Amino acid sequence: MRSGLYSLARPLLFALDPERAHELTLASLGGLAASGALDLAAGPPVDDPVELMGLRFANRVGLAAGMDKDGAHIDALSRMGFGFIEVGTVTPRPQPGNPRPRMFRLPAHRALINRMGFNNAGADAFIANVQRSRYRGTLGLNIGKNADTPIERAIDDYLECLRKVYPHAGYVTINISSPNTRNLRQLQGADELDRMLERLREARDRLATEHRRQVPMMLKIAPDLEATQIDSITAALLRHGMDGVIATNTTVSREMVAGARHAREAGGLSGAPLAGLSNRVIRALRERLPADYPIVGVGGIFGGADARAKIEAGASLVQLFTGLVYQGPAVVGECARALAART
Repeated sequence: MRSGLYSLARPLLFALDPERAHELTLASLGGLAASGALDLAAGPPVDDPVELMGLRFANRVGLAAGMDKDGAHIDALSRMGFGFIEVGTVTPRPQPGNPRPRMFRLPAHRALINRMGFNNAGADAFIANVQRSRYRGTLGLNIGKNADTPIERAIDDYLECLRKVYPHAGYVTINISSPNTRNLRQLQGADELDRMLERLREARDRLATEHRRQVPMMLKIAPDLEATQIDSITAALLRHGMDGVIATNTTVSREMVAGARHAREAGGLSGAPLAGLSNRVIRALRERLPADYPIVGVGGIFGGADARAKIEAGASLVQLFTGLVYQGPAVVGECARALAART
């Protein structure tokens, strides 16, 4: 019944340009929440609390960054039963992102390609939205760099965003893995990452003293990594006291969707084809990190079995985005129930 509600709406949304459908969905969320329709579509929330990084997660299923870049719909999104919510990516200054069209559906593969380019209203508007929210669950704030900031000065943008979001965040995610900001993934290199995380740790320590509260920081990484790159990333995470890692962002590979319409579009591929790549990185991280080190698994979750596969690969929590687009709000509860039953 609950999945049936979304099955009625999905053909109408999929008849629209993907970005327009996304905007319309966000604009409708407040009204759907107020009417009770969102609660009906999502079903009852799953109470399966877990504590990680000193934070309480109501269940193991979270919303991935990218759905609500400006943090303008946190309260409505919380009605879908997520155990935690992550919003952003936010940059210090507003920016329009890449030219449209910049989002494409590959329905036969249950996938999306996007090259949004961190389109957002900037850190000040983002923080104002977060402050207006009444959500009291665990809230992650995802930060990045402006497109016109030279890569050698990227740390300045991350430090500015960290300073602004710190007082309002449950945790902060450092996004250096989007393929849609030129040269951004270069920051995953061993030397660049080492310098960057050292500066961020120093800034976090100062902010913790100023605000009398230590906010966990996580790093979001790409799925397109070699074993030696994963080695250097895990070493840097531990050396610089990062509290967790999110695996993974979208992929630039097209091997899994070769020949499909839109497969040649530039951007990051998400959805079902990403599951294997994401799980490979999660397994590699778990092999290299302490058994209790938090890993958030993202990529290709469309139901309970997919969520369990992430946990079995070594993830502590999971996040959804593209699965929500294809399956609707009921997928959140389905995944949360599957993980609750497993434990």
